[in-house]
Amino acid sequence: MTLVNDAAPAAVNTTGRRFRAFTAKHLDELTARAGLTAEQRLAIQAVATVLPFRTNSYVVDELIDWSAAPEDPMYRLVFPQEDMLPAEDVARISDLLRRGAPKAEVDAAAHEVRMKLNPHPAGQLQLNIPTLKEEPVPGVQHKYPETVLYFPKQGQTCHAYCTYCFRWAQFVGEPDLKMAGDDVDRLKRYLLAHPEVTSVLITGGDPMIMGEPVLRRYIEPLLELEQLESIRIGSKALAYWPQRWVTDPDADDTLRLFEKVVDAGKNLAFMAHFTHPRELDPDLVSEASRRIRDTGAVIRTQAPLIRTINDMPLTWETMWRRQLQLGMVPYYMFVERDTGPQDYFAVPLARAYEVFRDAYKNVSGLCRTVRGPSMSATPGKVCVDGVVEIGGEKLFVLHFIQCRDPEFVNRPFFAKYDPEAVWLTDLRPAFGDRFPFEGIVPGGDVTAHDVVAAGPSLP
Repeated sequence: MTLVNDAAPAAVNTTGRRFRAFTAKHLDELTARAGLTAEQRLAIQAVATVLPFRTNSYVVDELIDWSAAPEDPMYRLVFPQEDMLPAEDVARISDLLRRGAPKAEVDAAAHEVRMKLNPHPAGQLQLNIPTLKEEPVPGVQHKYPETVLYFPKQGQTCHAYCTYCFRWAQFVGEPDLKMAGDDVDRLKRYLLAHPEVTSVLITGGDPMIMGEPVLRRYIEPLLELEQLESIRIGSKALAYWPQRWVTDPDADDTLRLFEKVVDAGKNLAFMAHFTHPRELDPDLVSEASRRIRDTGAVIRTQAPLIRTINDMPLTWETMWRRQLQLGMVPYYMFVERDTGPQDYFAVPLARAYEVFRDAYKNVSGLCRTVRGPSMSATPGKVCVDGVVEIGGEKLFVLHFIQCRDPEFVNRPFFAKYDPEAVWLTDLRPAFGDRFPFEGIVPGGDVTAHDVVAAGPSLP
């Protein structure tokens, strides 16, 4: 397979523009553009001491409608909001910043707030706990029998951060909260010891923040493993820095690496995160996605349902239609995870189902590859299939798309209808006093069906 039409079309007018990142030190200047007062900007600085902030020139110049900020959805997607955290926490840190408190004091206050935000939902860190006297493999999560996630050490940042990001703990400078590894040989040994694994998801952060030589160092060794059917790359870069595949110095080399994966007989799935239709508008995105697809890779799209950003059916319908036009495969609508500012961004499950249904019914069957709304909860990915009435009682119908115990996959179960519920733990069983899957927790006794819960370790 060879790259075709390597040159960017004339409509792509950002050739040569270099990447420029903006961090918390630029917040005051940038938020002033949104017309915020000095006190509002100070509160946003306070939030940014707890949660990470990073954006770039492409997002700022091409995606945000500054005339509509701070209500603009793309602005809200990357810039902290004053009410993302409890008012008392924001006031406390704002006061420290106002009086010029020592950095150590500000950091300590920020750490206290972070620890209240469930930094690692779904038992993520527990997936690396040593069990059966075995050592964990850094950077590895064996979430489901056939699927391993890997977090490369050099991929622990992104071109820009989303305010809703459930992996915010990777970016706040606290080593104990990070998941990262750089020993690819050890990863290979782990995979060989677990022949049930057929798919590796390279994630982060964002793996596409890595240059091609580093990315190659992680990917090439995996091509030697016959057991692997697919390699996935989870990335927001197609939305936040499409230059990565068009005008960056190593764009062509990266595409050749993608080709090599496909030529090795592996399915290369590029898991692209698009949260709003505007991210799909620039010509650069069309050209970058074309070049990726020309390597034989499949672009699958996913995003969470986020209040104030994309919580209307028309937004999702528009997004799925545009993705289909660009040759992408709509894959997941997620529910905002139970971490970070979930209270601020979460949409109740009942409303999430309505948004999904009302968007889904208006698109063609080719868009209906999408699944959702799905919760990536501790026992697995739980999909809300609908609302029914049985015996005069209103109930949620749900099923597992993925489960740490495969026996529960695609088996429907029921929960009492609760219009305020936003997460699996808010729901109550409709029949009996417990859900069928309760008891599936990481780190427990190992049985035939919960071996993956024991954590990734080498024999």
